[in-house]
Amino acid sequence: MEFIKSNVKLDAKGLACPMPIVKTRKAMKELENGQVIEVQATDRGSKADIKAWAESTGNQYLGTIENGEVLLHYLRKSSDENTVEKKFENVISNDELNKKLQSEDAIILDVREEAEYVFNHIPNAVSIPLGELENRLTELNKDREIYIVCRTGSRSDLAAQMLVSSGFTSVYNVIPGMSEWSGETVSIRG
Repeated sequence: MEFIKSNVKLDAKGLACPMPIVKTRKAMKELENGQVIEVQATDRGSKADIKAWAESTGNQYLGTIENGEVLLHYLRKSSDENTVEKKFENVISNDELNKKLQSEDAIILDVREEAEYVFNHIPNAVSIPLGELENRLTELNKDREIYIVCRTGSRSDLAAQMLVSSGFTSVYNVIPGMSEWSGETVSIRG
């Protein structure tokens, strides 16, 4: 059953962040300007990830259709001069963040999906999934340093760009994020 006509279909089902983005980035390079790709994914976080990635690269996010457990994401390739992927420049390592946690009053913003956060997060981290961030910016204090974490540093990169474009000034992307975090964590597992 085809929902929307697309030039290419990409199967990213069963893959977790950042793999749907990695596969989408590679497939987009093969498209001609104006062509549409359908990315099939089962990772619930991919909806926010793919939308934010498309916006950061100048490609057009058309929308997502839920087909049972599968999310069908539609993107349109923009002209090549518009597709320079931005990378957020203020980065901090996991170790540097862990040292700052001992001494500073900073905000740790976790932009992973709620389920990822619940099972493993940095103590006192604020959970705002990337897909909700734009509508919840007022929950954050622009005067405090904000350290953004996700699983690998990809979603947090996009979140950092969003915060800075919304007037936040002391923003840092934590690399590589929770996938290699060795500091203290909290989880519902106890």
